[in-house]
Amino acid sequence: MAANKLCYTLTTGVILCLGFAALIQGQDKLLNEVCLGCLCDAVSGCNQTRYCGDGACGLFHITRAYWADGGSLTLNNDSPQAEEAFVNCVSDPYCAANTIQNYMRKFGQDCNGDDVVDCYDYAAIHRLGGFGCKGELTQQYKNSLDECLKAHSNINVRILH
Repeated sequence: MAANKLCYTLTTGVILCLGFAALIQGQDKLLNEVCLGCLCDAVSGCNQTRYCGDGACGLFHITRAYWADGGSLTLNNDSPQAEEAFVNCVSDPYCAANTIQNYMRKFGQDCNGDDVVDCYDYAAIHRLGGFGCKGELTQQYKNSLDECLKAHSNINVRILH
């Protein structure tokens, strides 16, 4: 029970941080802060340690190819070709979130056939890729995402703009 409470507290903190970043940048975002927070929770438990494994890095477990498709965003005027540019960006919550927003602009679609593009579709795209989102997600990933979205059910995740 204490672990669940901590998880939701951390998720809420990340959601608030990402929401603040969205307000600062003022761009039209496809994924709202709840969706980004729950995606983070489902992927990594929002673990912000600088970690790379199995070709994916950061709290959203973004791969180099995903980062490139998301615009090769950088921090501190890094060149996208710089060795550390990829890891620096995807390890930063704001840069990683903006990479995801760009990726979803490029590959966003209705993956589950319900005629609505929402957080469930973005979660499938994030996990399975822009061309594979109609595939099967692991039960653990679906359960984590669903638990988080239900915990924040007072916010309508189907209204994303």
